Amino acid sequence: MNDLVKVNFDTQTVSARELHEQLHIGTRFNDWFPRMCEYGFEEGKEYYSKMSKTTESGGRPSVDYDISVDMAKQICMIQRTPEGKAVRQYLIDLEKAWNTPEQVMARALKIANQSIENLKTQNIALVADNDRMRPKEIFADAVAASHTSILIGDLAKLLKQNGVDIGQKRLFAWMRENGYLIKRRGSDWNMPTQRSMEMGLFEVKESTVNNPDGSVSINKTTKVTGKGQQYFINKFLGEVA
Repeated sequence: MNDLVKVNFDTQTVSARELHEQLHIGTRFNDWFPRMCEYGFEEGKEYYSKMSKTTESGGRPSVDYDISVDMAKQICMIQRTPEGKAVRQYLIDLEKAWNTPEQVMARALKIANQSIENLKTQNIALVADNDRMRPKEIFADAVAASHTSILIGDLAKLLKQNGVDIGQKRLFAWMRENGYLIKRRGSDWNMPTQRSMEMGLFEVKESTVNNPDGSVSINKTTKVTGKGQQYFINKFLGEVA
């Protein structure tokens, strides 16, 4: 079947300018189409304005309209010409072919395939999100199981389990260099800085030791709080700015 008028099957519309040309209307399009609309057609329902493509000769775009196939058939009837009758019959035949069981099934398969592709795209995005979130989820489980503060050496092990290649000595050094632990040599060495204590990242546990000479000394141990564990694991995984 030769195309008398191109039909956009997705929207069930045709170009008003193409229809005007095919019907061999002597009146200018800009005068003819408004007159056709006076037959009771509604803009936004049966026709939509648009800009036509530029011609091959380089002309500027002009106003065109997408009109429904039903509107096109009625316009063909209004013309009362052989061209109008031919185009109307062409559109009727095309509509019959469009509604055959084979065509209906083909469109259903197309929609189904598109739905499958959309689901695949969504699934890929979900997998990516899952991979991105997995380190945090693993750590959340680890922190949930730890209801008390832990030693910095134990934090190093936690980091190692979550894919961070660091040991106890390197973690102590990193914390000192980044202002979380005091790096000044002395009795406060490796103790939390004022800033990290205010952030709630550490707590200091004190214990008494009875010396052989009968004296008593106090040992201070820096421990990482649950909040600190979460902060540092996220820090190393790039979640904390």
